[in-house]
Amino acid sequence: MTGPKLNEAPVMRRRPESRSQAVRTPVTSTRAVARYVRISPYKVRQVLDLIRGYDAERAKEILKFCERDAAIVVGKLLDSAIANAEHDHAMVGDELFVSACYADEGPTLKRWRPRARGRATRIRKRTCHITLLVSR
Repeated sequence: MTGPKLNEAPVMRRRPESRSQAVRTPVTSTRAVARYVRISPYKVRQVLDLIRGYDAERAKEILKFCERDAAIVVGKLLDSAIANAEHDHAMVGDELFVSACYADEGPTLKRWRPRARGRATRIRKRTCHITLLVSR
């Protein structure tokens, strides 16, 4: 049974004092997430492997000359992560580098393609969630 018993006053519990006096550690990394991107995670991972570990400016240059479609999405996500770091945590954009980036599988859209003799085959249109972390 949850809550107070019948005809009893509810008991108010206090948080421990040590929790409210915790020292905040400075934030060293910021992330940006793009969800439900209509590109296969396998293809996005190939682009992310190119920029992992590089500083932000060098990563932008690499993406600018990369001819894959995923490079456009990852480039916008990198710009968003840098903007988040500058706005939310007052970090300097020139000091940032790509500390981690990964593409997780999102939901798959299932479609059908007509084939010979009245049959049909399934087409899986894959999506992904891309996460990119930048650090000082």
